[in-house]
Amino acid sequence: MTMDNANIPAPIFLIAPPPAATVLLQALGHAEGVADSAGRIDGIIDRQCGLRARLTAADASPDAMAAIREEVAAIANGKQLADASPNNALRVAFLHEVFPDAAFVWVFREPLKSVYDPRDTSPLSPAERALEWSTSMATLSDDLERIPVAAWMHLPYRLVAQYPDQAMTSIVNFLGLKWDGWVPPHRDEPALEREQLPDLKTVEEITARVSSRVNAAFARAGAQARSRPRSAPPNPAAQQENTFRSTASEGFGALLHELGLSLVVSTYQSGFLIAISGEPSGAVSMFVRMFRSPMGIAIRKGQMALGTKTELWDFRNVQTLARQLEPSSRNDACYLPRRIHVTGDIRVHEVGFAGDELWLINTRFSALCTLDAESSFVPRWRPPFISLYAAEDRCHLNGMTIIGDRVRYVSALGTTDTAGGWRANKAGGGVLLDVDSGEPVLRGLSMPHSPRLHDTRFYILESGKGTIANADLAAGRVETIAELPGFTRGLAFAGPYAFVGLSQVRESNIFGGIPLTDRVAERECGIWAIDLRTGQVAGYLRFEGTIHEIFDVQALHGVRYPAFTDLSDKLVVSSFAVPDEALHEFA
Repeated sequence: MTMDNANIPAPIFLIAPPPAATVLLQALGHAEGVADSAGRIDGIIDRQCGLRARLTAADASPDAMAAIREEVAAIANGKQLADASPNNALRVAFLHEVFPDAAFVWVFREPLKSVYDPRDTSPLSPAERALEWSTSMATLSDDLERIPVAAWMHLPYRLVAQYPDQAMTSIVNFLGLKWDGWVPPHRDEPALEREQLPDLKTVEEITARVSSRVNAAFARAGAQARSRPRSAPPNPAAQQENTFRSTASEGFGALLHELGLSLVVSTYQSGFLIAISGEPSGAVSMFVRMFRSPMGIAIRKGQMALGTKTELWDFRNVQTLARQLEPSSRNDACYLPRRIHVTGDIRVHEVGFAGDELWLINTRFSALCTLDAESSFVPRWRPPFISLYAAEDRCHLNGMTIIGDRVRYVSALGTTDTAGGWRANKAGGGVLLDVDSGEPVLRGLSMPHSPRLHDTRFYILESGKGTIANADLAAGRVETIAELPGFTRGLAFAGPYAFVGLSQVRESNIFGGIPLTDRVAERECGIWAIDLRTGQVAGYLRFEGTIHEIFDVQALHGVRYPAFTDLSDKLVVSSFAVPDEALHEFA
């Protein structure tokens, strides 16, 4: 993105508290074509416009703009400058006037965290800090109302503090940058103990009006489609913390409602775990939380498991809490975390309940595993062609079929025994393995995923072809049911319908050279509903923006409006579940 009138790569202006600004600036230094301005843009503006912190669009005279652009072009040297000056929060409208293609990234920190920051050594009282915060946020909101929604995005400070890799993924998607994935070491900020905060009531009264105004600004952004990024704003009712948009076919929401279920979808690349519901009107609604690289989802009555980058999360449905969520009486399930098992980065893919155990696909070690209290994971099975357990992703084991209380089949992208060896023949080297015998029952598959048994029939996704297929395991044959416009991965069923996850896939050494990329130039991302009786599309939900890849799709039968929480949710702090027999002991 280049300014035609001055040939300056459009600057990136960060509006963020210093800890977050430092993290993001360092990470942006690993994006292609980006350089830290090191405060030089701020210095240039001060020389041209005087030492005034607050500047508006009216201060951008033609002479000043020309001079600023000329100096910035000289120091940019063809790079896109990222600037995190504290003055940016007071100059948004001015900066947009001078640099019409500039991008603004606002990291919003809630007022209490800002006012009671233990690192703030100023002599101001909490009330004075609250007034200072309210004044600066009101000024920033005024300026943002004067520039196009497409020019800015917002992120919660908590996301940057806890999951900077996900925050950066959102930012680079918004900016259209290439980034190598590096983020600096970081520390989460400590939780606040409300009962120990001085003048809390006064601070909340001072900041309440501006906080509401800021939230309204986010909601306005969420109501409009952004043109700069491939990303788009969220539906604020869905409680999304990032930017994406979705488009549903006319019948998709009605189908979910008619079937009496909701879908739970993981989008590991963008970090969202999404519950998708169908409204009586036929519309679609969503409930969203963020996790680090969420992948496999397992569901059974009252329980949900989720595999993430380094953990396995165990959630339980606490039904009584569902009624406490807003809007009142809408949610019919609320999944709270009960246990988190740290596995390390094993590239966990599918997870599932077999009998009383949770099984998982440990892709990095090419193994089927369970968990115990002492170990990162417990290897239980590996393909016979894998000679030893090594963190080398030798065959890209990825999916499993659970029948009864046993894992019966697993899918892999190859039968190789060297580090990443499956990549050489990914277009046609995939297999489905019988766990009991270790032998392939299906060969020659194109990147198989999500093997499932449903209503006595076996189904598998050939992701490399973008298809869903029936499989005759006895004969070793597959029959394509439908060709779809994306990389198929994630599969759930309800009656005669299959819900298939689609990913856009990147042109890379992983996804290049597969049949899908030759067949479909513009791939889709979303959930496609397929009528298994006819192979026709019964509806779809298309994602755009920061969501490009789906990993898993699971159906919550009999649950229309589920919610789930992460550790930052206030419900986790204030809710307690105890055995029924112990309830009479509590006052």
